[in-house]
Amino acid sequence: MFSDFPATYQDWKVTDPQDLFQAPILKTESNPKAHISRHLSQEARGCEHLVLWLDCDREGENICFEVIECTAFRMRDNRRKVYRARFSSVTEKDILKALENLVEPNKNEALAVDARQEIDLKVGVSFTRFQTSYFQGKYGNLDARVISYGPCQTPTLGFCVQRYLQITAFKAEKFWALCPYVIQDGFEIQLQWERQKLFDFDVATMFHKLVMQDGIVEVLDISEKQETKARPSGLNTVNLLKVASSALGFGPQMAMQLAERLYTQGFISYPRTESTAYPSSFDFRGTLGLLANSSIWGDCVRDLLSKGYQKPRSGADAGDHPPITPMRSATEDIVGRDAWRLYQYVCQHFIGTVSSDCKYIRTKVEFSSGGEYFHCMGLHVTDQGFTCIMPWLALKETNLPQLSKGERIEITKLELYEGNTEPPNYLSESELISLMEKNGIGTDASIPVHINNICERNYVQVQSGRKLVPTTLGITLVRGYQCIDPDLCLPDIRSFIEQQINLIAKGQADHSRVVQHVLQQFKQKYIYFVKQIENMDVLFEAQFSPLADSGCFLSKCGKCLRYMKYISPQPSRLYCNTCEEVYYVPQKGTVKLYKELTCPLDNFELLLFSLSGPEGKSFPLCPYCYNNPPFEGIDTLFGATKIGSSGKLGKGAGMPCFICPHPTCRHSLISQGVCACPECSGTLVLDPVSAPKWRLECNMCNCLVILPQGAHRISTTRERCSECDSTIIEVDFNKKTTPLEDGATLHAGCILCDELLHSLVEVKHGKSFFKRLGGRGRGRGMTRRRRGRGSAKVDPKMSFRDF
Repeated sequence: MFSDFPATYQDWKVTDPQDLFQAPILKTESNPKAHISRHLSQEARGCEHLVLWLDCDREGENICFEVIECTAFRMRDNRRKVYRARFSSVTEKDILKALENLVEPNKNEALAVDARQEIDLKVGVSFTRFQTSYFQGKYGNLDARVISYGPCQTPTLGFCVQRYLQITAFKAEKFWALCPYVIQDGFEIQLQWERQKLFDFDVATMFHKLVMQDGIVEVLDISEKQETKARPSGLNTVNLLKVASSALGFGPQMAMQLAERLYTQGFISYPRTESTAYPSSFDFRGTLGLLANSSIWGDCVRDLLSKGYQKPRSGADAGDHPPITPMRSATEDIVGRDAWRLYQYVCQHFIGTVSSDCKYIRTKVEFSSGGEYFHCMGLHVTDQGFTCIMPWLALKETNLPQLSKGERIEITKLELYEGNTEPPNYLSESELISLMEKNGIGTDASIPVHINNICERNYVQVQSGRKLVPTTLGITLVRGYQCIDPDLCLPDIRSFIEQQINLIAKGQADHSRVVQHVLQQFKQKYIYFVKQIENMDVLFEAQFSPLADSGCFLSKCGKCLRYMKYISPQPSRLYCNTCEEVYYVPQKGTVKLYKELTCPLDNFELLLFSLSGPEGKSFPLCPYCYNNPPFEGIDTLFGATKIGSSGKLGKGAGMPCFICPHPTCRHSLISQGVCACPECSGTLVLDPVSAPKWRLECNMCNCLVILPQGAHRISTTRERCSECDSTIIEVDFNKKTTPLEDGATLHAGCILCDELLHSLVEVKHGKSFFKRLGGRGRGRGMTRRRRGRGSAKVDPKMSFRDF
């Protein structure tokens, strides 16, 4: 299920974004075609008990109550009991334990999720709709389909921009440092200056002369100290995401997908957890036994089992789930290369938590020369401990020669090093995750989503080293928020919201009161933001080009007959400077003029749109009809212009020619449609510009039918097949390759019923086409299918503009 507004609030032009703060919200199925609700309802008939096996977090608790609603069970019904199973892995042991300890679902945790969803939806959509409508209508080179705002997403972007501003504001300073070198027993040692660096050249030069005049360093003290590098605590989600980004090169979103797949396959425990402390009942020996036969870490594990493993460090117990641990032995062949790398780290981390600490001796030798003090450090590892299984954390040994207190050694070389201070680097994903966790932005489950969103919205770009570099749009947005209301991009408000949501989850605050209080605060901020939007607009004017100055001339407007400009940055659109009108076109493809033909309904020049990819669909469209469909009740899956509450292009807001039921236009479905699609309720339409690789494409799904190749011309006729009602097509074959007798080239027939044409047809997508037709004679069996172009008939209830 997902939350959204009712249909009456979906039209951007009709609904004032401010009204969304009081609008009702509905929960609908994420995939209505799957009919999950209906299936659950049917399965629950006659059942006396409902046991809910959902993920053991708040989102899982929320889904529990969605299932209860679908199945019509009641929490306090003595006749039909509802139980909740709590488990952290899908091993037999954990499943049996959960079954023996069933509990009631937690309503408060479910309400906490509802509260977060309602707040994020209403706040995010209201700001997003206003921003997108305001700025996309003014600037042509805004490379963003949606200019979105989110209570978590925007503070996440704010961290990236804040680091960018620190980099740009940074001014390098020169510094100087003394670097003396000595040689002892064949070892050359560079000594470290206690002052480290000076920013005054004259002072640094003075110290350089003093040491140079002395020419000798004296050993003042030698100290040794045994130190320990502690083994890691249990692995939680945030740490897994940070390591996946910094060491494995996986983005947070991909890392979570891999972890969830490993969990559902039973290889690791539940991957969403905030805890780093193992429960007292955790079976360490049993888990180690699962890994003992590995060719990679088997020796290390067997050594731990025989000599005894260490008790893990006491970590943080968030009260949710145990740390992430391996649950089954796996191989790269079973889980795949990327998942294997993540699984490998989970295993190594777990083994590291029960290994001994890394122990080493640190030696420090202190020197003096010319009144200045220096030192050098040595390091000797006495016990590798957990670094044996986690070698990337191993310490690098540094050997020192034999030295004695009071010993005087000649300086062989003395450098006055000159350097420059350096700015901080761009935030890495790992650093950003740490900042989000520290400031309470998002949850362990949603952190990857927020980072992925700012990348998809073109607010930041991921560069080498998984560094997050903000784009011009991202920087301008955050600077605009800072000008109007800094709270909108700071983490403080989100942290407060999360605190209130936690109170709901614990039963210490009322769900509806918290939601209303937070929404009222954001509504006031929204009203003020709208009034002050010109302050942000000044920043946009400095960075982006006005709509009238963008794009290149492409096609004529049907109203003023002047050329319109095509603006390619997303969202792609046409702009008429004379009429000051914007016409959106389908996204993620190429647009060009279609033979200077015009639409008979509105006189706009037609465009030919081709989807990206070698086998992408190509189809003509009228810019005006696409944005203002002349027929009601037309539903299409292709590239609508409006954007829904989720920030995605909406369905059914655009009408290309291949679904237009205009009865006389030669580009419409009526003229170019050939027969029914075997895969869906759509129609196979002739691609008029696909020569010499002629093809039919479904106007609803990806079904693709290859027609006779190399033909000079293939066109539809006004005749219909008497047996299946499909359109008769006319094929003008190439003289050299014609299959017709006596060298004839012209042939007309039905691709379903004509044996010659049917033998030359190839299905690229939609295998059932030949399953239904293959091996059959002229049209046999087709009378049971719907008539060839039934979907192309004009509904008498449709309203449309005068022809």
